[in-house]
Amino acid sequence: MTGVVGLQAVEIARRWIGTPYRHQASCLGAGCDCLGLLRAVWRELYGEEPEAVPAYTRDWSEPEGEERLWAAAGRHLVACSGALAAGQVLLFRMRDGSVAKHLGIASGRDSFIHAYSGHGVVESALTDAWRRRVAARFEFP
Repeated sequence: MTGVVGLQAVEIARRWIGTPYRHQASCLGAGCDCLGLLRAVWRELYGEEPEAVPAYTRDWSEPEGEERLWAAAGRHLVACSGALAAGQVLLFRMRDGSVAKHLGIASGRDSFIHAYSGHGVVESALTDAWRRRVAARFEFP
């Protein structure tokens, strides 16, 4: 359920706003990517990461067409449907036909927090263009 844990996730993610974008990183103020932000929120909620994250390239899983990020989310988060709520994890497909490989945390019905290349950790409007890219939504357990 989203509820209290979801609101805690938003509060944690907001503390990361302004952290620069750094591929594969997850260090407050020093750098993170979208997965690193989610890992940081998980660590603060639960004390440790749910599994070791192997090194990955910027085009990871694209050549094979494997939904690795979606599969990992399914192992540790709870798939959800219904109304979008604060604290839900959003999985984005950045291009039609590509694997889903960008993550964010809904901070409200019309906004989300994510680490975005060239921008760092930001809170963005969940515009129609972003909504069309949402491939799946999850809740923290």
